[in-house]
Amino acid sequence: MIREIRSEKLPIKMWLPDVEEGALEQAKNLANLPFAFRHIALMPDCHLGFGMPIGGVLATRDVIIPNAVGVDIGCGMCAVQTSLEEVDTGGLKSIMLGIRGLVPLGFQHHKYVQDALLMPDPDSFHGPMPVVEREYTSALRQVGTLGGGNHFIEIQKGSDGHIWVMVHSGSRNIGKQVADYYNRMATDLNQKWKSPVPRSVQLAYLPLDTEQGNQYIREMSYCVEFALANRKLMMTNILSVFADHFGSVFRTAPLINIAHNYAAREHHFNREVVVHRKGATRASVDTVGIIPGSQGANSYIVKGKGNKDSFESCSHGAGRVMGRKEAIRSLDLKEEIRKLNEKGVLHAIRRQSDLEEAASAYKDIAEVMKNQEDLVDIMVELQPLAVIKG
Repeated sequence: MIREIRSEKLPIKMWLPDVEEGALEQAKNLANLPFAFRHIALMPDCHLGFGMPIGGVLATRDVIIPNAVGVDIGCGMCAVQTSLEEVDTGGLKSIMLGIRGLVPLGFQHHKYVQDALLMPDPDSFHGPMPVVEREYTSALRQVGTLGGGNHFIEIQKGSDGHIWVMVHSGSRNIGKQVADYYNRMATDLNQKWKSPVPRSVQLAYLPLDTEQGNQYIREMSYCVEFALANRKLMMTNILSVFADHFGSVFRTAPLINIAHNYAAREHHFNREVVVHRKGATRASVDTVGIIPGSQGANSYIVKGKGNKDSFESCSHGAGRVMGRKEAIRSLDLKEEIRKLNEKGVLHAIRRQSDLEEAASAYKDIAEVMKNQEDLVDIMVELQPLAVIKG
């Protein structure tokens, strides 16, 4: 931990020297919630979000807050180490072309529904899930699709000498629909209950001992599982392209997966609480995680240290230093392309609008990793070779 703020009802523990004013104000709102537990933790990639800062960790007693999970429920990373040690530029271009043929990007969906066996089984969640039921048929065409924004597929060279494949994606539209539905529900109920939490802070809550609270937990949990199924199908299709290209010499290690937008019942400081991680990942002792850098920057396979003060959490990435519109408006397209070309990365910066995902819009991942040395150990450092963006 680098800094601690004690001006609010609960302390705010920070793994970064400073944070933008808006994100700090949101952290103070969290620290003053009547049901917040122990302290608030801000990871080194922290920046402004909706209601709760991205890179924030909040533990609560007996309630859950849909907006402290966010709209892309279950968004996260998966990575696979391959048996390959080199892929030349021609091979990378051929593989990227093959991936684009199998994985729909951006707003694209599959033309046909996918096998329902690839999806989580709604019946296994033991209770009504009205949003999942409504969106299930559409989700059958969205499973195995990347989405847009900061989601990506990347081919990397590891410090272990191996070629790696990494995917960042979430729960697509079904997650957003669940988030919006329950945030509206919580907002309406909080107003009816005359909640002490001001509506303006966007942190409406659902008590765990209500049907509404338990229903949200079921639907949120479904979205977390759907997001994993989404990443798994993409990875299966990506690796099939590698197998077609390299044949029998191509093998892979088991999939590594970690989510960074969810809430879970956990035990901390001798109490069961609900830990909300919004743009933060679990880093309990020996938990293997993934911390990606920005486009063109290195990424990391890490092992958690179980730091109690962070609620056993770490950053989910580099974290933004400017908003998307600001990046498009202020960054120099030619300069961002030049920097990526110098590194030899096959990248996705083509137009001015692509600058929302340029490296300069993000924090320095090396500094982010240094700021969380007490949260994780680095196992493998991954250098980008080729990037596909939504």
